[in-house]
Amino acid sequence: MAEIKEMENSNNFIHNIIDRDLESGKVQSVYTRFPPEPNGYLHIGHAKSICLNFTTAQKYGGKCNLRYDDTNPVKEDVEYVDAIESDVKWLGFSWDKRLWASEYFDRMYECAVALIKKGKAFVCDLNADQIREFRGTLKEPGKESPYRNRSIEENLALFEEMKAGRYADGEKVLRAKIDMASPNINMRDPVIYRIAHTSHHNTGDRWCIYPMYDFAHPIEDAIEGITHSICTLEFEDHRPLYDWVLQELEWPNPPQQIEFARLNLTNTVMSKRYLKALVDDGVVDGWDDPRMPTVAGLRRRGYTPEAIRDFCERIGVAKANSTVEISLLEHCIREDLKAKVESRNVIEDPIKVVITNYPEGQTEECEIENSREVPEKGSRKVTFSRELYIDGADFMEVPAKKYFRLYPGNEVRFKGAYFITCNEVIKNGDGSIRELLCTYDPDTKSGTPGADSRKVKGTIHWVNAEDAVEIEVRNYSYLMIPDEDGNNVLNDSSVEIKKCYAEKSITDAQPGERFQFFRHGYYIADSELTTEDRKVFNRIVDLKSSYKPK
Repeated sequence: MAEIKEMENSNNFIHNIIDRDLESGKVQSVYTRFPPEPNGYLHIGHAKSICLNFTTAQKYGGKCNLRYDDTNPVKEDVEYVDAIESDVKWLGFSWDKRLWASEYFDRMYECAVALIKKGKAFVCDLNADQIREFRGTLKEPGKESPYRNRSIEENLALFEEMKAGRYADGEKVLRAKIDMASPNINMRDPVIYRIAHTSHHNTGDRWCIYPMYDFAHPIEDAIEGITHSICTLEFEDHRPLYDWVLQELEWPNPPQQIEFARLNLTNTVMSKRYLKALVDDGVVDGWDDPRMPTVAGLRRRGYTPEAIRDFCERIGVAKANSTVEISLLEHCIREDLKAKVESRNVIEDPIKVVITNYPEGQTEECEIENSREVPEKGSRKVTFSRELYIDGADFMEVPAKKYFRLYPGNEVRFKGAYFITCNEVIKNGDGSIRELLCTYDPDTKSGTPGADSRKVKGTIHWVNAEDAVEIEVRNYSYLMIPDEDGNNVLNDSSVEIKKCYAEKSITDAQPGERFQFFRHGYYIADSELTTEDRKVFNRIVDLKSSYKPK
């Protein structure tokens, strides 16, 4: 397993609970689990749960299982299983055991029978709408089902017939018998088994009844010996049912459920149902589309596991829901990449520059540092000749106030090369710029004696037109943006695809290799689209940060 920094947050109330449990002797070791349902790809919110469960086990020298809650065969798929395991490993974690809830179906059925025999469960013929109607409201108690007082013998026989496939989907359910007047609606005789004549990816057609999550979850934890079942805050109201199930089953040393606030991120939607709809409707190119908040999407976008773990550590563990600014996530990837990647010159919206007093046919080498952040990364050589390309943003025919880049009559330094003065703008018939006629000062080459005897205010980057490489750049922005009411809506301009010119060394870029494109941002060679003959780069994040450290 990779060396992983613990989430040592002094305000981690979960660790405080575990500390007390260990000190009191309530538990002798710590056993956690990460229990995804294989019905979609994991997203950044799941990454927080992964980091919390695995690092908590590491902190206390315990263990953490990867368990698939595959109790709903209608929505589950092996594709998602493979994706989940890939994501967990990529984040730097390895599990103690890989388990399936479906492996416990026999035990869960026995538990349901045990509840029936205790008079704590009954078979109900009400349909879903009727059950909802009978449940009551937050202010009014519910009404008991007319089937609630069936005899134990009748319930056992009906449940066995459900298991044997005698009834259609939705015709009958098994409900816990608790309290229809409970102030907690989850305790008002909840459904614990339903009929679903659907083939299961793990058990095939052996079962046509399946346990509900609220019934299965505590049993799974208890069977595995989980000590601390860490869940997101929406399960807080379900904890009394979690405890009820284990209490009625008289389970020794039952696990403790602890809830923490789920991750909410600005400009992001983290509903698997909504994300799946984006994929199914072709709004995005797949679960790993670089705009998606999935772990697969973030990986393809160019995020690193170190940056995501750092982000999860920084946001900590809270008891109340809140929304985290996405700028913090972007800050974490900038902090991680600035010491790791080398810089390259890439030109967007290119304008040709012709150095009229530079010898025709001559080419020379200029030296440019690979990283301003890490001098130890050394430098590289790039070619310079009579014809070059510069960024469209680095020239203004009529300069704005305090504009220090290239404009007619102004002198700037071409990074790593010479002082260049713009003398004339040559235009096409439609008024667009065809080229800039410039001159250079041969005594100002960077790194030569006396080259810095005079100063200029502007420095811009460039590439040699003779050997520049055409690349495709995909500048991604947020998939979701707020509307006038502050609600997230789809951003119709979430990606801008450009043809750009890059320095020749970019031809060696391999899929997954990251660079800083000078003055533009951090980029990665797309893992799916980049080939030897085609170079496609995704913008990971731009260079400008809006994050304000507290």
